[in-house]
Amino acid sequence: MERNDNFWWYITLRGPAGLEDVLSSAAESTGCIGSTVTNEGDAVDLQVYYRANQDLGEWLKMLQPYLEPWREIEIKDMGRVENRAWNTEWMDAFPPLNVGEKLVVMAPWHAGKEDPGRLPIFIYPGSAFGTGYHQSTQAVLTLMERWLKPGDAVADIGCGTAILSIAALKMGAERAYARDLDPSVVREAVRNTLELNGIAGEKLDIAVGDLLKGFGHTVDLLLANILYEPNMAMLPDVARVLKPGGRAIFSGLVVEEGEKFKEKLAENGLRLVDEVRLDDWCGLAVAKI
Repeated sequence: MERNDNFWWYITLRGPAGLEDVLSSAAESTGCIGSTVTNEGDAVDLQVYYRANQDLGEWLKMLQPYLEPWREIEIKDMGRVENRAWNTEWMDAFPPLNVGEKLVVMAPWHAGKEDPGRLPIFIYPGSAFGTGYHQSTQAVLTLMERWLKPGDAVADIGCGTAILSIAALKMGAERAYARDLDPSVVREAVRNTLELNGIAGEKLDIAVGDLLKGFGHTVDLLLANILYEPNMAMLPDVARVLKPGGRAIFSGLVVEEGEKFKEKLAENGLRLVDEVRLDDWCGLAVAKI
């Protein structure tokens, strides 16, 4: 069908809070041109935009297989958006965000607008999880300011946009190993990290990986901003990849999950050293015993 830029199609997906990465992955896999997230209590809406070069029904057919395994996700509504400076509106939805004492997360079109003394972390807000605007990511970044040491080797497990690897290298880490299960996410991580932030290629190792399976490196600091279940599944392997005196920072946990997670630390060779809570979310810093 001939390209038509007079309007765009949109499909709004709704799911429970915590499934943002699932919704975004489905959108990315079907060739969307952008998306916006809205949180409503315990639910999250992702409005996904598609070009009008295909009928709306064709985009729905492409989307459906990615939603079938997730019965808790529904299509809330759909329709068309007239061409009305939509790109500008979308860009304005991601203003610079100060995090912790010295970081600022920002889209590249806001470069130069950061507060003096803030270290900019440039992220292109696409479909990968980890734009920096969620409390779980902010909790990790805040703890990184306290526990990352210059020269550290870092593992970023479930890297999404690689925002944590970017922050670590800009804060003085010597090397980062970023892993994610989704190949499309890994491609976006490369773009975010290398192109937008000028990270030297030899300092970053980005690859497809399932948690710590097959991870053959030892690191000073492990970062994991993922959900409760994969955090728990990975926990028995964490001490193995940490060097003596190594540390790990976990997030993607609501406070209640964080309490259950802390109960399992000691039996896995770890102890709690710090905690950050932002609304209903928590970040935990632990050290190898």
